[in-house]
Amino acid sequence: MTTPPPVLSMNLATTRGVWGFAEAVEGCLRADITAISPWRDQVAAIGLAEAARIVQANGLRLTGYCRGGMFPAADAAGRQAAIEDNLRAIDEAAALGADCLVLVVGGLPGESRDIAEARRMVADGIAAMLPHARACNMPLAIEPLHPMYAADRACVNTIDQALDLCVALGDGVGVAIDVYHVWWDPGLAAAIDRAGRMGAILAHHICDWLVPTTDMLLDRGMMGDGVIDLRGIRAMIEAAGFHGPQEVEIFSAGNWWKRPGDDVVATCKTRWQEHCLTG
Repeated sequence: MTTPPPVLSMNLATTRGVWGFAEAVEGCLRADITAISPWRDQVAAIGLAEAARIVQANGLRLTGYCRGGMFPAADAAGRQAAIEDNLRAIDEAAALGADCLVLVVGGLPGESRDIAEARRMVADGIAAMLPHARACNMPLAIEPLHPMYAADRACVNTIDQALDLCVALGDGVGVAIDVYHVWWDPGLAAAIDRAGRMGAILAHHICDWLVPTTDMLLDRGMMGDGVIDLRGIRAMIEAAGFHGPQEVEIFSAGNWWKRPGDDVVATCKTRWQEHCLTG
């Protein structure tokens, strides 16, 4: 079996500071990048029909659609509203032809201190949306987030936790492996191997962990500027059988979001070639 050539995808969060959806597509095309991953608010700003037209007219691949999730809520009405919003996200992802819908599952609702209950809400929420996702042939990619986000953004924090959900939920659910969130895990190699044996790897996101990190959310680094063994993690992922695109996703309010979009895209492409390719 021939290994496909390496592909770089741009998560459109990376140029959020200067470009909307259409501008980001144009910038990616100028850099000969034809794979992207947009966010729902970016699509909403231009309209789903126009976003789909742009995708189709330019032959773009959507390596993911960001994002669904945020299931835990303080009451039943809030949980139902989250499920209904996720059903809409599935429809949007399908209309755009995305490879998967990325799920950031949510943290502790309200004043709760019960993380086990929050995790049960996550499992129930995904189970409720899964029949529609299957009917739309839209894979759901659970993205475990770094433990620093357990309270407010994601109570699923390791690949193994996400894979346990996949086992419980059945077909149509996998994982998005974002190096920013999982690089620290002492069980990372075994977890990636397990994900590969399950056929559960749906996406691979890249950036870097800066030292020091000055903001929990908005200070991700460009590849090569931090401490993550990007090439080593990619080698694990490829050994597990996933040779799909590497998707650059950088939240950087103080640095990269302030720079010209073309410069950011060009730097992403250069750093990906220098620090992330295994061949």
